[in-house]
Amino acid sequence: MRFTSLATPSRGSAETSVWRVEIEPSTPATPHRLTREEVFVVLAGRAHVQLDSTEATASTGDAIVVPAGTEFALSNAGNEVLRLLCCLPVGGQAIAGGATFIPPWAE
Repeated sequence: MRFTSLATPSRGSAETSVWRVEIEPSTPATPHRLTREEVFVVLAGRAHVQLDSTEATASTGDAIVVPAGTEFALSNAGNEVLRLLCCLPVGGQAIAGGATFIPPWAE
């Protein structure tokens, strides 16, 4: 996975963090939760999305809305690089493996 910060507090954004995500085929998903709502827009490829016990596929142009506190996993459902734009309110934290942290690409 590759994360590219676009708008973050360290780049002058006060309310919303935005970054680009690239996921190679066959990259395993990392289930986690977020303390704030997170929104992804699929720029290219197909995503396999799991929100709690619901599974779906999202394609180019689709938006994925992840409610706060929802168990979430995202993986590449295709054979090309999955490219997404992600938005999270500043201060939103991830919860994974019992640890709570602000993702480095959102700082």
